[in-house]
Amino acid sequence: MSLQKSLMEAAPKSHIVFDPIYGFIHLTPVEREIIHSPFYQRLRWIKQLGFSFFVFPGAEHSRFGHSIGVMWNGHKIIQSCGRAVSDTDLMNPNCHTKEKDYHQMVRLGALMHDLGTFCFSHTTEAAYIRFGETTNKAGGKGLKDDHENLGAYIIKNTDYPGGITHILKKYGYDPQRISDLVKGVDPSVMANQILHSEIDCDRMDYLLRDAHYTGLKYGSYDRDYLLHHFEPRRVGDHDILTIKHNALHCVEDFLQSRFAWYSQVIRSARGAKYDAIAERLCFYLLEKGLMYRYSDLLEMIEKSPVGFYGFNDSYFMGLIHKHYSDGTLDKDPGIKDMAETLLFAQGARHTRCEELKQRLLNQDNQEEVDKYVRKAQVKAEEIREVLEKKGEKKDWMIADIPEKQIVFVKSSKNIVASNKSGNVLLERDPVKISYENGDIKLLAEVENSVISRLHNTMNFIPNIFCSESAHELLVKEGLIENVKPSEERL
Repeated sequence: MSLQKSLMEAAPKSHIVFDPIYGFIHLTPVEREIIHSPFYQRLRWIKQLGFSFFVFPGAEHSRFGHSIGVMWNGHKIIQSCGRAVSDTDLMNPNCHTKEKDYHQMVRLGALMHDLGTFCFSHTTEAAYIRFGETTNKAGGKGLKDDHENLGAYIIKNTDYPGGITHILKKYGYDPQRISDLVKGVDPSVMANQILHSEIDCDRMDYLLRDAHYTGLKYGSYDRDYLLHHFEPRRVGDHDILTIKHNALHCVEDFLQSRFAWYSQVIRSARGAKYDAIAERLCFYLLEKGLMYRYSDLLEMIEKSPVGFYGFNDSYFMGLIHKHYSDGTLDKDPGIKDMAETLLFAQGARHTRCEELKQRLLNQDNQEEVDKYVRKAQVKAEEIREVLEKKGEKKDWMIADIPEKQIVFVKSSKNIVASNKSGNVLLERDPVKISYENGDIKLLAEVENSVISRLHNTMNFIPNIFCSESAHELLVKEGLIENVKPSEERL
């Protein structure tokens, strides 16, 4: 019996996993079989927070545990909304009532929302999106080369023993419906909200899980209180997910925790520099044909699940180490210096100057936002020109100017501008607050909400990273402040 066949035919005896955040989590038969497929086991070897573990040594947790936690939160939201079936029906693979299938499919969508995750999560994904091999392919659909589309491809194109498509069909679930849930385009507005909104089962998990493993208190919120106050409401022909008004301050705690988390951890220059370097190295390897391209991943998904299993963090770091050691990178000294930084967590610096200061801006004032983006871009170009004229071949810089900003919630102006349904309450993402008298309001419109005063606020955090020698030159030229490495803090 081949290794691939034995992996596909293996079935665990336990239906329960123990999670450090939630305790015991019960798995249904279809979930158990999916989790023990090569596609899902791959997630054990992909770190949830990219290279943040270089700064927070405890942040070694994986997408595997996170995804199970997301499923569990989705389950608890359904229970809170009174739409859950009994445990007996949920665990019975032969039960296929409308209510049971809705409950199970939401759990499956949550469980597999990160199935297409790239090496080190979003870190290398950005390089694949920018490279856009299949996105720009003639005759293609123009879809992004991102984790959502890769995950949807796994769900719909693995109809063989051990494949996700095969497992879903075996238990009577439509792969297309699960794919739509993963992408957030399901006909059920409430299901989309449970999986994809400003307070959803994904964010509910990663805030607590990431805080737990980094050891930080950012991300803390009262999960039990929040769960108790989810409430379905009817708007037109659709059920939507709302949160009762008496949980307003719990909602605000959640959103402020997320704002602080992204501002102080994800976008912290100390950790973000390693993610930026990894993205640049990934793009370099894709250009040179030295690592799997998106089309290679699609082919492996269809033909070699065990091969795709190997597309993980170890694969990426193995490539960096191999090409650093065998001389492949010698002809590109800047790339080699980046590889050395990534391998040994030393050498790179982030720059400080007026144009790169962290700022709170008004997300509705596009003119103001564009002004500060341009200032950062001009500074980046100035630095690039100086390094080209006066620097050495090993000197490098990476401009990390975010396209997506950190916000508490999407502003009312942006919600109205993007609304296609004619009713903003049917928009998927915004938090809706419900009242005992039957009223429903967007959180940004609730008068006694702190977020209603802050909802326009966004945090703009531009960074420019460079090599040690480049930093010395830029200080000498008076382009950046002279900050010692020991003075760099979160």
